[in-house]
Amino acid sequence: MRYNYKDLGLVNTKEMFAKANKEGYAVPAFNFNNMEQMLAIVEAAALKGSPVILQCSGGARNYMGKPVVPMLAKAAVDVAREMGSDIPIALHLDHGSSFEQAKDCIEWGFSSVMIDASHHSFEENIAESKKVAEYAHANGVTVEAELGVLAGIEDEISNDAHIFTQPHEVEEFVKASGVDSLAISIGTSHGAHKFKPGDDPKLKLEILAEIETKIPGFPIVLHGSSSVPAKFITMIKEFGGEIKDAIGIPDDQLRGAAKSAVAKINVDTDGRLAFTAGIREVFTNKPGEFDPRKYLTPAKNYMRDFYMLKIENVFGSEGAYKKGNK
Repeated sequence: MRYNYKDLGLVNTKEMFAKANKEGYAVPAFNFNNMEQMLAIVEAAALKGSPVILQCSGGARNYMGKPVVPMLAKAAVDVAREMGSDIPIALHLDHGSSFEQAKDCIEWGFSSVMIDASHHSFEENIAESKKVAEYAHANGVTVEAELGVLAGIEDEISNDAHIFTQPHEVEEFVKASGVDSLAISIGTSHGAHKFKPGDDPKLKLEILAEIETKIPGFPIVLHGSSSVPAKFITMIKEFGGEIKDAIGIPDDQLRGAAKSAVAKINVDTDGRLAFTAGIREVFTNKPGEFDPRKYLTPAKNYMRDFYMLKIENVFGSEGAYKKGNK
């Protein structure tokens, strides 16, 4: 094993989720692909006193390189401490595709992993999730699995249609697999083009409520929960980009879910949009600019400021961890 996550200053998600469920908020899980996005995430969380999960997909890990990801996660912890914040930070594999990938991530310092075997049969999903959970738990790492399928396209994930989670299956799945949290499908979806303008997107909160009765107190996860802010869609277009009009998941519905059993909400697309809007703005207004620091810094700041608003208004996790409050 090259890195133990504890030596990097990271934590797993067990205590994070227990506190979130007890106090009625959700832990933000933000994806990152480079140093600037990592800084945006940790700065937002530290300034708001919120726990945070740094999420890394298989594609993002391949892009950054195996040795780079744990060092960026360690740097995130160091940045938070330099800011005077003691927020807990986890490094999580998003949509792990196999036992081998999850094992490799654990050996490279991840404190949490997801195994997504939701495209397999119910029995195969349990078997694969259990295999990952047994290895992960032996190393103090927490595991997320998925039951149900989200529509949409994002990174390496692509599905044409929703398969909503069946509440009658969750209790057996959780007990048999031994996982620590469960991602469910109740109407969220991957990617920027979730719904068209004029649609009235609604989460299937009745499914969530029924699931809560089946596995009371168990941490639930929502994937594909970006709001696709109109501000950044407009900016990208204004500054020469091409992107279809779209809307995402309404913030008020996500906040309602966070007050119940949802302990973790994933956001990726919103960060990409904010980051891209910042870069395009600089390139349009200052076409002669070629210093990466001059266009990546505004991009980072747009992403940070937007995530601060999400932490305050959607996750409800602001102030969950203040200096000296663990």
